Amino acid sequence: MGHIRLTGIHLYPVKSFAGIERQRSQLDNYGLQYDRHWMVVDEQGRFLSQRELSRMALIRVNLAEDGISLTAPGMPDIEVGLPQQTSYSQRQVRVWNDDCMAISADPSTNEWLSQFLQHGCRLVTMADGMNRQVDQRYAGPEDRTAFSDGFPLLLTSRESLDDLNGRLPQSMTMDRFRPNLVVSGCNPFAEDEWSLIRIGDIVLRVVKPCSRCTITCVDPLTGERGVEPLKTLAGYRRKGNQVYFGQNLLHQQPGELEVGMSVEILE
Repeated sequence: MGHIRLTGIHLYPVKSFAGIERQRSQLDNYGLQYDRHWMVVDEQGRFLSQRELSRMALIRVNLAEDGISLTAPGMPDIEVGLPQQTSYSQRQVRVWNDDCMAISADPSTNEWLSQFLQHGCRLVTMADGMNRQVDQRYAGPEDRTAFSDGFPLLLTSRESLDDLNGRLPQSMTMDRFRPNLVVSGCNPFAEDEWSLIRIGDIVLRVVKPCSRCTITCVDPLTGERGVEPLKTLAGYRRKGNQVYFGQNLLHQQPGELEVGMSVEILE
């Protein structure tokens, strides 16, 4: 095994929208700074993702000082300011089985989204001090996450993708898997064997393989849904009724990550 390095950092400010590549990023209590601080919910407050609405893949996000901006094909660009955090503006939303407090964006944003996604919905952001614990079977009581599916960080390796692409009829890019951290310089799926790693000064626990869903089958450039890569992955990465690619991580302290940092396998 060669020298392992961090070769990619990816943020997804809005859950299930396109990601942003970064050279460096702060890690705060929830994960990468700004990662999945926003999400789309239906009229009942339940989260929506590319599982139901594959066109979400086509919405691009830029970070602004006081919020975000959104662009989508055939739509005017829109600026979304951080909504006022008042007790009146708070509403309860649901991510899988977790109830969280969130603040709704302005009505014009919700109209824009509903029009593009062809589905009644609204955009929400985390309420100040939102306290969403990570699944306690894998985490400590102090571990938090924002609106991610369940864990603050997801790691994949370039070699695992190369291995998969060698088996696919048509190769795919890493954004299908929506990782936060991409590493290179190891054997394919070496990350399955790790339990504790250090990137720069930050120690991270590798706690659970990531089971993959139909979002991986949505083409990030077109929003069209196919059968790959799940069909091929199921042939060699299946355990029980789940297909795995990548590892969920918990970080032990805040700090900064930068592309190029070396990755040390501690356990």
